[in-house]
Amino acid sequence: MKLVCILSTVILGLFLANQVDSQSKIWQKLNLPKEHIPYFFNSNPNLRKKCLKDDLCPYKEFAEKNATKCWGYEKNCKTSKRLFLPECPGSSNGWVTDKQEQIDTFWKQGDFGYVKERLNEMKTYCKGEELGDSSLECVDHLRMCRAKNIFFNFADLNSKSTNDRYREDIFKQGQVGGKCKLDSDLMRKNGDHKSPLQSWYSELQLFEDFGKNPIDDKKCDIVVNEPTFIIKLDAGVNMYHHFCDFINLYVTQHANNSFLQNVNIVFWDTSGTDYWSYFSDMWKVFSNKKPIHIKSYDKKKVCFRDAVFSFLARMRFGLFYNMPLIYGCHSTGLFRSFSEHVLHRFKIEQTGPLENKIRITFLARGTQFRNVLNQDQIVKEIRKKLGKEVDLNVVTYDINVPFIEQVRTTHNTDIFMSMHGSGLTHLLFLPDWAAVFEIHNCEDKDCYLDLARLRGIKYYTWENESKVYPQDEGKHPQLGTPHKKFTNYSFDTVEFVRMIKKMIAYVKNHSKYREKMSSKYNKNFSEEKTEL
Repeated sequence: MKLVCILSTVILGLFLANQVDSQSKIWQKLNLPKEHIPYFFNSNPNLRKKCLKDDLCPYKEFAEKNATKCWGYEKNCKTSKRLFLPECPGSSNGWVTDKQEQIDTFWKQGDFGYVKERLNEMKTYCKGEELGDSSLECVDHLRMCRAKNIFFNFADLNSKSTNDRYREDIFKQGQVGGKCKLDSDLMRKNGDHKSPLQSWYSELQLFEDFGKNPIDDKKCDIVVNEPTFIIKLDAGVNMYHHFCDFINLYVTQHANNSFLQNVNIVFWDTSGTDYWSYFSDMWKVFSNKKPIHIKSYDKKKVCFRDAVFSFLARMRFGLFYNMPLIYGCHSTGLFRSFSEHVLHRFKIEQTGPLENKIRITFLARGTQFRNVLNQDQIVKEIRKKLGKEVDLNVVTYDINVPFIEQVRTTHNTDIFMSMHGSGLTHLLFLPDWAAVFEIHNCEDKDCYLDLARLRGIKYYTWENESKVYPQDEGKHPQLGTPHKKFTNYSFDTVEFVRMIKKMIAYVKNHSKYREKMSSKYNKNFSEEKTEL
């Protein structure tokens, strides 16, 4: 009898331990920055209630208060409760007639207002009538879609030997569909943005009602039960272009209120070429599984129970490639949240600021063009004139430096500088008080200026063209025409130091920098005065 009691106690203990462990894993799966939890709970009230009742919930303080905080795209989200409001101190240069319209326009173009606008467009293209039926709903122009119990026949995926990543002829009639009532007119009317990185129309235009659930009808060789995000990629070798993919995938997560990492990522690439990128660590931010290439589905009939077709990198008026962006505004909650989200999931912490020095990272280029010819002289001059004030490091972000380590270095930088090039996309991960110095923009003046505005980072570029010395006029490799991007440069060292002094003064006077310094070193800091 005594043995039975002991065994019962042990079994009960194991059961309770498993229950506790199971409850704990629920909250671990959130894996969100603490600053984002109140906004997440507002979008997930049932989970908030569960947290309030669960003694093991580590986010109880966020569940108990600030329940009305919202990202900005939710229904009934008041402006005063939004995550972050853009600032528009400058002129709109005639875009709008008043300040409020300027703020609203910027918010809709590059902030969570963009998500709100797209969600307002969401329509049902194929409607299921019974539980377990298929469904398809999309925003206008099929720029983002979500589907339930959808069928694809990839019989002709690799029927042609081609390097075309965006073939539009891989499906025939009867190879895409599900069991739902299709609105053919709505589908046809929204095919006007048909293009590889602007719409999913090419992939879904032949969608049809099969009359039977393809899964129940055993039409599928493979049934994918896990939630799946499907994405067409821009150039994976270029950070600026590839981050258009990542930003739009993050926007897609918001539009679907889905941030869990137990999901599939599927690359829709019809070339069959293997994916490779310096930045492949970024997929760990979105999924704890290895991404799937659709070539693995070649010759197969595949059903997805829950699929989302992501926003794309080069959509008209999309984020952030060639997007229109009103003048006079900066700082979006969307880009700031993306930065915080990535840093959190990479487990990267801010170790500064340093007590007595401003951290400067000089990103050197290892390419044929846009190198700083007198880089060593500039570095020597900065250290000579400002050595007591700065901690200057010259870095090269290449294949020998893991991407997560690159981001760690960038995040722990106060002034980040480089010539015009995709490496400047790292500005997304600078601390709020930092400055980015595009040493020379090579007549592409808006690219990284706009990205810095979206992130809310102070942007600088070379100011005195009489003190920069191109190696030659530069010629486009294919066209042979003069082009500022295809040459190398030298810079006046005195002017360079003057620019650095200007940035140091900005950083030291930034409220976030002073706040961080005060909390870290328990000091009060007076405003810095610098002769420029």
